[in-house]
Amino acid sequence: MLPRFSFPLRRTLSPSSQYSSIISPECHRSSAGMARILPRVFPLAFNSSTNNCVASRSLAHSVSVSFASRFIISAADSLIFGRRFHVLPRADRTTSPRTVGVGRIFATQREYRKVRRRSGKKKEKKLELNVRISTEEELPNDPEILSIAEMLKLNVPMAMKLAFDGLKDSEYTTRDTAIDDVGRYETVELSVLLCNDEFIRKLNKDWRDEDHATDVLSMSQHIPELKLPILMMGDIVISVETAARQAEERGHTLLDEIRILMVHGLLHLLGFDHEVSDEAEAEMEKEEELLLKSFGWKGKGLIQSAYAAANNEGHQLETSDGELSKDRKKEGSLRFYKPKFSYIFCDMDGTLLNSSSQVSSTTAKALKEAASRGVKVVISTGKTRPAAIHILKTVNLAGKDGIVSEFSPGVFVQGLLVYGRQGREIFRRNLDPNLCREAFLYSWEQKVPLIAFSQDRCLTLFEHPLVDCLHTVYHEPKAEVMPSVEHLLAAAEIQKLIFLDTAEGVAMTLRPYWSEATKGRGQVVQAVPDMLEIVPPGTSKGSGVKILLDHLGVTTKEVMAIGDGENDVEMLELASLGVALSNGSEKAKSVANVIGCSNDEDGVADAIYRYAF
Repeated sequence: MLPRFSFPLRRTLSPSSQYSSIISPECHRSSAGMARILPRVFPLAFNSSTNNCVASRSLAHSVSVSFASRFIISAADSLIFGRRFHVLPRADRTTSPRTVGVGRIFATQREYRKVRRRSGKKKEKKLELNVRISTEEELPNDPEILSIAEMLKLNVPMAMKLAFDGLKDSEYTTRDTAIDDVGRYETVELSVLLCNDEFIRKLNKDWRDEDHATDVLSMSQHIPELKLPILMMGDIVISVETAARQAEERGHTLLDEIRILMVHGLLHLLGFDHEVSDEAEAEMEKEEELLLKSFGWKGKGLIQSAYAAANNEGHQLETSDGELSKDRKKEGSLRFYKPKFSYIFCDMDGTLLNSSSQVSSTTAKALKEAASRGVKVVISTGKTRPAAIHILKTVNLAGKDGIVSEFSPGVFVQGLLVYGRQGREIFRRNLDPNLCREAFLYSWEQKVPLIAFSQDRCLTLFEHPLVDCLHTVYHEPKAEVMPSVEHLLAAAEIQKLIFLDTAEGVAMTLRPYWSEATKGRGQVVQAVPDMLEIVPPGTSKGSGVKILLDHLGVTTKEVMAIGDGENDVEMLELASLGVALSNGSEKAKSVANVIGCSNDEDGVADAIYRYAF
C-alpha cells in the first residue's frame, strides 16, 4: 500500500466553506536518524525536484527549503501513484432504446410524452485538506507537547484555509505563484513535525550546511509540472526546544510560539520569502500578522519578533561558546529529550563538589532536572552517608525529593557500605583488625593523624587541625577521640582508614610505606592528594556499584558514571559511559570514555547536558 495519510475523522471548517480537512485522530511519531530516516518521515521530500535550493538565514532561525533532485515516483512510495480509483460507468445517452419481446411496449412506441427529470443542483466541490501532525521519535511524551500537537490538528487546517482564501485576490508582487489556484486540486496535503534542537540541527546541517539549531524549516514538495490532482505542499519542521526558549523571551506560551512558527513555515510553502527583498519581507510580515490576528492568536509574526529580539541589548542569536554549544543541551531543555541512561552514579569530592567542597547552583539545577526526567542519580563516594546528606541538603538535593537520603540507594565509604532499596544496608566489608592496630600504633608514634571510619562514625587517637578539617571542610562526622588503640578497636568495626598529611608527605612517605605494609591484607587508594586511604583488598567503588546494580536488577548498559580519582577507576570502567573530569587523576582519565570539564567548571552539569540525554 502507498503511504497515504488517510484517517477516519473528517472535519468541515465552516457551513459555507469550500474546504474539508482530514486530520489524524492520533499524533503520529516519525522515525529518527536524519538523512537515512527522513525519507521515511517525509517520503516525497527526497524524491521531488524543483529549480533551486533556497535557504533563508538573516532572521533568527527562520528558513524555507525546497529540494533540488530528480523526481522519481513509484507505486511503492508515491502518495499518488498506487492509489485505487473507482471508475463509475456512465450510460450512453445517444443509444436508441431497443425493442424487445412481445408484450413489452416502450414509451417511444406508444408515443407517450417523456418526462425529463429535473437535474438536482450540482453540489459544490470541496477541497480536502489532509494534515498530518507528527512528533519526532526522540521527543519524549511531554504532556504539554502532546496537548499542543492535538491543538495543531485544528489550527493547521484553519490557517491553511485562510491562507488559501487570501491567494484568490492577492495583490502581493513578490510571492512565487507556483501555488495559485488551489481550487483546481482535489486534495491538499501538509505535514507538520515537532522535534528537538538536536534533530533540527542535523537536518539543518545536512540540507543547508549550517551546523546549528533553528526554530522552523519549510520543505516544499510541490512540483507544478506534474499537474497532479493532489497539491503536496510539503513539510514544516518545528523545534519545540527553540520555540520554548523564544516563547519565554517574548513573554507568551509555547503554543503561541509554535502557532507563529507554523504560520511562518506555511507562508514559505505558499511562495513567500522574506529573503528576496525588503518588499518581499514587508509582504510576508503583513500576511503573518493578518493570519495571526484573524484567529486571535497571541504574539507578533516571526519576522517582527526576530527583529525585536535582535534589537534587544545583549541578545545573541547564537551561542558564543563555539563547539561546546553544539552537543550540549541548554539548561531547562532536558524535557525535550529522552534519557540515554536510567542511572547516573556520581562521585563527590573532586567531582560533584568544587574546590571549595560545595555544589554549585548550576550543578544542582542539572541534577534536579535530570531527576525530574526520570533519571536516578546515585551517590558513589568515599564519604559516609551522613556527610553526603549534609552537603546535598544545602542545595535542596537531600531528603525525600532529593538524590540522597537515609531511604535511598547509595554506595559509600569506597564501596564498603552499600545501601539498597529503602536505604537498607545490603553490603558491608570490614578491615582486618590487626592491620588497623598497626596503623594506629604508627599514627601515635609518628604523630600523623589517622581516622577510622565505622559506618556513620569517625574515630581517632588525638586531636589535630587536619582532623578538624575533615569535619569542617569535608563535612564528615566529627571524630571521636578514643583513649587508646584497644579502646578504639573495641568500640566498632572499621571499614577503612584515612591518613591525613601534606600532599608531599603522602606521596613521599605514607604511600610507599603502606603500599608495602598492607600487602595481602589491604590496599591503598587516593581520592585527594593529601589523604591516603587503606581499604580491604579487592574492594572498590566499582564493586560496590556492581553489588547495587545486581540488587536493583539494572544492567551496566543503563549506567553513566562520573568521577575524577583513582578510586573511581573501576566504576568508570563498569559503566556504559564513564566520564572523567579534566581535574582528575591520569588513571581515571585513561579508562574513561570521555573527559569532561573540571569540577570548578560545573563538570557534572556539563556531562549531564552533553551525554545523559
